[in-house]
Order: sequence, then structure tokens, then C-alpha cells
Amino acid sequence: MLKLKYLFFNKSLAVEGIRKWKTEINNAEELLPYFRISSNAIYPFRNNDNVCFLRLAPVEEKMKDNEYGEIEFIQYLREHNFPALKPLPSLNDELIEIIKTEWGMYFASVFERVEGVPIEDTDLNDNIIFVYGKTLGTFHRLASDFRPSVKKWTYEDVLEWIEKELGLYGAQTAAMNEYIEVKNLLETLPKNQKNFGLVHYDFEPDNVFYDVKTETCNVIDFEDGVYHWFALDIEQVFDSLAEFMDEERVAVARKIFLNGYCTEFEISSNMLALLPVFRRFIDLYSYTRIIHSTSEILDNEPDWLNKIKEKLNWKKDSILARMKKRQDYISM
Repeated sequence: MLKLKYLFFNKSLAVEGIRKWKTEINNAEELLPYFRISSNAIYPFRNNDNVCFLRLAPVEEKMKDNEYGEIEFIQYLREHNFPALKPLPSLNDELIEIIKTEWGMYFASVFERVEGVPIEDTDLNDNIIFVYGKTLGTFHRLASDFRPSVKKWTYEDVLEWIEKELGLYGAQTAAMNEYIEVKNLLETLPKNQKNFGLVHYDFEPDNVFYDVKTETCNVIDFEDGVYHWFALDIEQVFDSLAEFMDEERVAVARKIFLNGYCTEFEISSNMLALLPVFRRFIDLYSYTRIIHSTSEILDNEPDWLNKIKEKLNWKKDSILARMKKRQDYISM
């Protein structure tokens, strides 16, 4: 998540970015108020009769290899007929523009809107869950063969960033202890082409769109991809499904999801047994991103921003409580 100072609507910045793709703005601005900002600023706009999305990412918050590595991976997936969103070239024929503005330097990209509706907005029936799993299996099968020219960061790089951020912001002892434990656990795990590669990281129901006409899924938001164990994506899906279903339905949905997944790619029972370890990595990373995002106090913070901070702090405190509970149990 970006630092809170980047969460404000900035129409002038968005228009400046869009001009790298369109010389005539005209009605392009009418959708800008429907922006969304989290890990990036996303501004919808009209490009002729199509809805597109401008993505702006502050250069100081991002790693160049991750930005360019994401685009290379998306292109690879599309070349192999995977239903990933389509990046559009700028007027300069670039898929990423680095723009210098009065608000700082930004990576800018534009993507076409995908067909379908977010899976979270469907009835999550058995067929949709099966196709959802099949899509992730296809993704991991292709990722296992991917050999990039620009490599995105690895879980080791993420852990280095976590260690630096925890130290920088004076994180609580429980978080530092959790970092050490998770790092040591991951160092013991086997890595091979069948279980390890470039994961999506956010393969959750809001980033996967189900197209009822074709009964297929389209996938967006690849930016958080990282080299990790493929089972991490499955853990993210399982955890997300629990937000929409009762416990009995979740158990059934997980089996259906894995049935779909295994039509395209194998997952061993040993890897599935490690889902709690990957949840600890996810929680640790989330905790660190939150303390990074909320580290600055802005002047005259509006009510909507305070509500976001309250929500983030609640999530941070919940993760920390789980860390402490686990460590207290171990020390008994």
C-alpha cells in the first residue's frame, strides 16, 4: 500500500498521465472521479468507445525491475493465451512511461478493461469456483516455465525489505521475532520448478473476473507478483473465500477449487500442509506494509483518511495479536 499522502484524488496528475496515451482528452475525464488508490492510483477513462485504466505509481515507492518485470510477464501470459488484462502502448509506443510532474516522478501504464464481473460479485457457484481454480492452475503452469529478461523481486528480497522497515519504524518485539521465525522456516523449504516460481500474490475474488458468456476468468493486477512457492496463491484464495461463505461451504469450495486447479497443474499434499506458513509470511508482509503506509502524519487529515487509518490500524493490531498469541503458545 502507498503512503497515505498519495491517496488523494489528483485530476491534474491523471490528465497529465492520460496525455501520454491520448492527444485529445474530450470525454476522457468523466470517469476520473471513480478512481481507486491503494498500491497504485487507478484512474478510469474513456478511450474512444472503450474504458481503460491509467495506473500511476510513485517512483520513490516502487522498484523499476518490478514494474517492467510485471509488463514482461503479462505479455508472456497473453502470448500463451492466458486471459490477462491487456497493456496498451503510449503515443511513444511504450508500455510504461516514466513521467516527471510537479508532484514527483511516476511510472504510468494503461490497461484495457477486462470482460466479466469480479468473482466476489457472483453467486460463487460450483462451476465458477472450479473455473477459478483451473485459471490459477493454468497461471502456475505457465509461470513455472517463465524465464524473464527482467526479474521481479523474490521472497528473500521482500524479507530484506521487511527487516529494514521493521527496524526503521521501531516495530514491536513480536513482529521482529515473527520475521526471524518466518525467515528461518522458509529457508528450510524445498524449491523446484513444480512448486516455486512467480506467483500472482493477489489472486483474490476482486482481481479475477468471471465472464458468463465464455465461462472463463480474466485476471488483473499482477503488480505484487513475487518469486515464492505457488501454494501461497492458493492460501490467498482460501482465506478470501472464507469472507464470503460459511465454514461448511468454504470446505466444499476449497475442494472444488483444487479439483479445477489440478486439471492444469499439480499441487502436492506437502505443499498444502504448508499453507499456515505462507499465511504467516502474508501477515508479516501486510503488517509491514501498513506501518510503512501510516508512518507519516499529514496536516489537516480529512475524516475519510482517518477512517482508512483506523481500518489499517485495526488490521495491523489484529495481525500483531496473532503473532503474540503464537509466540506465547510456543514459550509455554
